[in-house]
Amino acid sequence: MIVIETYKGKSVTEHRVEIVERKGTGHPDYMCDSIMDAVSVALSKEYVREFGTILHHNIDKGLLAAGRVEKIFGSGRVIQPMELIIGDRATFRAGGRDIPVADIAVDAAKKWVRNNMRFVDPEKHLKYRIVLAPGSEELTDIFLRRGKVRAANDTSAAVGYYPLSPTERAVLDLERFLNSKKFKDKYPETGEDIKVMGMRSGNVLDLTVAMPLLVNYVKSETDYFDRKEIIRSEMNRFLGKYGDFKKIEVHFNTLDERGRGFGGIYLSLLGTSAEDADSGQVGRGNRVNGLISLNRPLGTEAAAGKNPVSHVGKIYNVLAHKIAREIYEKIDGIKEVYVLLLSRIGTPIDQPQMATAQVLLERRRKINEISRKAEEIFEKEFSAINKFCMELSRGKYSVC
Repeated sequence: MIVIETYKGKSVTEHRVEIVERKGTGHPDYMCDSIMDAVSVALSKEYVREFGTILHHNIDKGLLAAGRVEKIFGSGRVIQPMELIIGDRATFRAGGRDIPVADIAVDAAKKWVRNNMRFVDPEKHLKYRIVLAPGSEELTDIFLRRGKVRAANDTSAAVGYYPLSPTERAVLDLERFLNSKKFKDKYPETGEDIKVMGMRSGNVLDLTVAMPLLVNYVKSETDYFDRKEIIRSEMNRFLGKYGDFKKIEVHFNTLDERGRGFGGIYLSLLGTSAEDADSGQVGRGNRVNGLISLNRPLGTEAAAGKNPVSHVGKIYNVLAHKIAREIYEKIDGIKEVYVLLLSRIGTPIDQPQMATAQVLLERRRKINEISRKAEEIFEKEFSAINKFCMELSRGKYSVC
């Protein structure tokens, strides 16, 4: 069933207070989400190569347990490596052939670390524990049933929206800027573990940024605070292009306190707090559009690592944002779109129990003027769901 209705609330930009969070590349929660999804992509590739189809798996349970390091100005060493626990379910054997699931999972994790964390050696600084097991008969049977479209393996609800507000865009862009290759080349002393919390009150944007400096580059407490001010100025320059706000204030590493030595400065050896301070877990990070926006409806599914052809907790969450964007961009006179999708376990994923667009219209626009076109966008997206799922399986869409 498809329902197109008028959104009854105000635009998020009209709320007096808006709060938005973004966890960046080196945040332990982001690392868990990204690595588990990389494992799913790698397994999907192997299943297709060996069997011509994606087999049952869900790599959506994972924990990055913090290690221990020792730091001194200009140097440091790892005392206890981090431990990555990769869990839930996978297909280990099919058609009389064994699949090296554990090897594929570890290799995918190591590759992600090499590509994203400059100072984490995936061989030396991480241990790996594989706690994957075969799935239940009823859920694995989904992959043996006839039909061009897989049945949903869960009853699950998802929500997506578009467009991003200026606050959401500023928070997202700032983290991506700070973790960009260009920024890291210019300021190699900055770590990847970045968290940006944005709070807009009226037209004033207040940003709290946490980002460690790397101990190998910092010679003293004074050197730390000198570098910190330079980096803060760089953030202010970057944010100067955002003209939607009367004022933008940046607060950087606010736990710092001069005169307390290592107890008063945010230093890291490897660029992530998982080295000794904070563990990570799948599902505690960003939603699939890269943000945690408290003024928006939020789904509860951990999309990262779920299989891309029958687990609606992944498919519908990403698809809801995609459909919301399509409706906004292809139909004139829309301020905001919220898309809600609901599956029923056992029903083909191209036949949602409910697909709803809640549309906030510009003045003088009426819902009956746009409803048919919005319905057509839903129909088009669901008719091409197999193509979308294969794109998911190849990692085309970010889930964090």
